[in-house]
Amino acid sequence: MADTVAEQIAALKDEDWAIREEAATMLGTLRDPRAVAPLVSVLRDGDRAVRDAAIGALLAIGEPAVTPLGACLSDPVLTVQELASSVLATIADARVLAPLIAALKSPDWIVRMHAAKALGRIQDPGAVAPLVPLLQDKVKAVREETSTALAAIGEAALSSLLGALTHAEWLVRLHAVEALGKTKLPEAVDPLLSALFNDPDRAIREDAVRALGQIGDARAVEFLVMVMKEPGLRPLAIEALGRIGDRRAVPVLIDVLKGVERPEVSRPIDGCGDRWDEDMLTLGAAAKALGAIRDEAAIPSLMKALQYTVTRADAADALIRFGGTVIAPLLALLARESDDNIRYHVKDTLAKVGWRPGRI
Repeated sequence: MADTVAEQIAALKDEDWAIREEAATMLGTLRDPRAVAPLVSVLRDGDRAVRDAAIGALLAIGEPAVTPLGACLSDPVLTVQELASSVLATIADARVLAPLIAALKSPDWIVRMHAAKALGRIQDPGAVAPLVPLLQDKVKAVREETSTALAAIGEAALSSLLGALTHAEWLVRLHAVEALGKTKLPEAVDPLLSALFNDPDRAIREDAVRALGQIGDARAVEFLVMVMKEPGLRPLAIEALGRIGDRRAVPVLIDVLKGVERPEVSRPIDGCGDRWDEDMLTLGAAAKALGAIRDEAAIPSLMKALQYTVTRADAADALIRFGGTVIAPLLALLARESDDNIRYHVKDTLAKVGWRPGRI
């Protein structure tokens, strides 16, 4: 009986690139561990399609490929390091912890990026100290994967991330804030509030608001209401309140939707021209947040927001979140409304909450 795996392994050395590619693809389908070493050697193939097929096959084989790929992280050819690290980003385990940590110092940013992602997958506390310096990597993708990896490691990374909040380099503080939001740890709330009110960099304060929304801890509500008064932070704070979902925010958000106590200064939104400013963005954010919280006290204000072009779509989407509760008021509005665009949104909302179109 023919040994299909052996035949395909032999075909990896064929002169025809198409045959090599097909063989690598077939080995991925067969998923035989015997193919790992030959496929790893194909990472040096001169044809990109063959290399890509080998990567797909190694991903399919999975666990048996981890250790051989870890050895590739010290290969003298950077392309081999890149390809090996890209696979490990998806299948790495603790057996390759040491080579991945070493790869964080690679001169190749692609290797550093994939190594950081792989370490986030493994979630070993020993990776925290080597990862932290990459929060100030010159390449944004590396910084972002590092932030995500530290967040995945979680509590073991908390003290290092909290320490990074006072780093002299603003990029380190920025990505520390992002990571703390991704951890969703309640211990991060107070330090993030401190960053929100004390950090001199606007980007960090904006990210602190986002992070507090991600964590979803109700302790942040009163402070987010306070920063709503600040141009630039207002729409972000409203969005965060929606994510937290605490009903104490509902009266404040209703007032925003009504236009109560609008700030005197409203920043233009880059690239949107003179007709679109932060205040308009804020109205939409308030409608979305009220939909996320789903307190029925907000329904009348959301119904009224259907009357205005700038809030109509967001208000309609928010009303959908209330389900059948909104059918009666929407039908009443439809009976008296003549504007075709408003009628369209009302009918669409009714359909999405389960009202049969035939009865409209």
